[in-house]
Amino acid sequence: MSGKRDWSKEERAVQAVQMAFDLSNEIQRAFRVSAALQDVSTANMVRKVLQLPYRKNRVRPRLTVTLHDDDFEILARKYGLAADDRVAIRQKVAEELQTFARSYLPDSEK
Repeated sequence: MSGKRDWSKEERAVQAVQMAFDLSNEIQRAFRVSAALQDVSTANMVRKVLQLPYRKNRVRPRLTVTLHDDDFEILARKYGLAADDRVAIRQKVAEELQTFARSYLPDSEK
């Protein structure tokens, strides 16, 4: 039964243990910078250092940020949009982030 194979993956995921380490800001920065330069997640950078298997390519490379209602109001005013037009706000934010990245990394893909 092929369903068993899928469930075994789910069971392994449930049995996984997430560990957190209290390390200095400098050490954490070193991992974040190294991960970014190697285009892997910070967690995969830790796995690489520990010589554990890791994904070499990000499955879904993305930036995330948590926005509250107040944030949408600020962004709506900034972009001249309605605060409830979250699709348009998201688009404007994406454009601004891309502009920042292009100015920060002038040789980046356009």
